[in-house]
Amino acid sequence: MKQYKSMIFDMDGTLLDSMGMWQALDRRFLRENGIEPPPDISDIVKKMTVDTSSAYFVERFRLPMTPQQVKARVEQLAAEAYQETLPLKAGAKEFLEAAAQHGIPCAIASVTYPALLEAALNRLGIRQYFRCILTPDSGTEGKHAPDIYLETARLLGTTPAETVVMEDALYAAETAAAAGFCTVGFRDASAQADWAALDAVCSRTVGSWAELNNPAFFAAFSKG
Repeated sequence: MKQYKSMIFDMDGTLLDSMGMWQALDRRFLRENGIEPPPDISDIVKKMTVDTSSAYFVERFRLPMTPQQVKARVEQLAAEAYQETLPLKAGAKEFLEAAAQHGIPCAIASVTYPALLEAALNRLGIRQYFRCILTPDSGTEGKHAPDIYLETARLLGTTPAETVVMEDALYAAETAAAAGFCTVGFRDASAQADWAALDAVCSRTVGSWAELNNPAFFAAFSKG
């Protein structure tokens, strides 16, 4: 039986129930700048890094702002939710505790602002479960390229073939799978239209952490 050695987790939509907030935030930002949001705006920007989406907003909507100003305002709008209200997905903390008990090295690879990630992880009491956190600010690209996964696996001391990646975004799961990672897809309600494609790309897809938190799943990981 195939044996894995580590896990890499996405944050938003996988561990954290936050995609609805981001979709509302995109629209809130545009409306406060006098722009009616296009229906597909959330689908477009969810595939971008923070820096890329900030530049995209400036260019597409001809905003009288720099990308850095857009980034700062979006971070300001999102900060309160990460610091105070956004919840974990049901069963996520219990799953992370089980992974720790099995001695499985874990990390986060995310395109979200590092300060927001740290605030939410500390508030929710799960920071200690992760050996490292990588974002595009760490020098890697977004998730259209495999660099962020490859570098995270390197820091964990495992190869792609030995590493399980947990993702809710179809494009990110496609990137990880193409790079040789075992990919588990999470069916987040914000991306229901992608669920069938996620099923096709991933080694397995689930709708909750409880589906994975069992002896059969952890048996696929080698000890030490």
